[in-house]
Amino acid sequence: MSTEKVAIITGGGRGIGAATARLFAHHGFAVCINYKSNSESASHLAEDIGADGGKCITVQADVSQEADVLRLFETVDRELGTISVLVNNAGILRKQMRLEEMSADRINEMLINNVTSYFLCSREAVKRMSTRHGGVGGVIVNVSSVAARSGSPNEYIDYAASKGAIDTLTKGLSLEVAAVGVRVNCVRPGLIYTDMHADGGEPERIERLKGIIPLQRGGLPEEVAEAIYWLASEKSSFSTGNFLDLAGGL
Repeated sequence: MSTEKVAIITGGGRGIGAATARLFAHHGFAVCINYKSNSESASHLAEDIGADGGKCITVQADVSQEADVLRLFETVDRELGTISVLVNNAGILRKQMRLEEMSADRINEMLINNVTSYFLCSREAVKRMSTRHGGVGGVIVNVSSVAARSGSPNEYIDYAASKGAIDTLTKGLSLEVAAVGVRVNCVRPGLIYTDMHADGGEPERIERLKGIIPLQRGGLPEEVAEAIYWLASEKSSFSTGNFLDLAGGL
């Protein structure tokens, strides 16, 4: 079995996930790009990584579903080896609206996709990384959002609440597994240029709001990826249960 480091990036086919997959592959990781439905984007990314000499596989899985998560991790075990780093990045955003307009179906969909998925993937990663289970350690990096602090009123308070749950997961899990070789940290991006804003019904949202950002611009997926990689690397070896905001000063 290969002894190289292995990273799983959920929601890795676009945006922050894709930039993170490229960066980890550049640093010599064997990378699993997980995607839910956009096989074309994930395949193109994997081809690009392979053309640059990287090792990469793609695995379709809805990580909010337990059976899919089990299949994802078993595939990585078999094809790449034992996971070293998990980047929990998969998530959804829905059309902007106030709470009084939200249905129970929308709220539950948000929580299952954005929260349950992180719990399930983290559980499987810990089972493989923890010295308690015979592992050699590892790192989990959760992608939250500054929305967890702002609450995103009038737009996405369901999304913001889901990210608040990820902040709590980060802190609690980091304390739970610190003594068994696993570090858990979190990045909280702000207004980043990704396709997710189109999912919320406003593709140009950053252009409308960038004036409120102290740095006067939106962020790039590559800038978030650099923070994720730092938290996953030995350069942050004394960091666990911590949060790194990438919001241009917001």
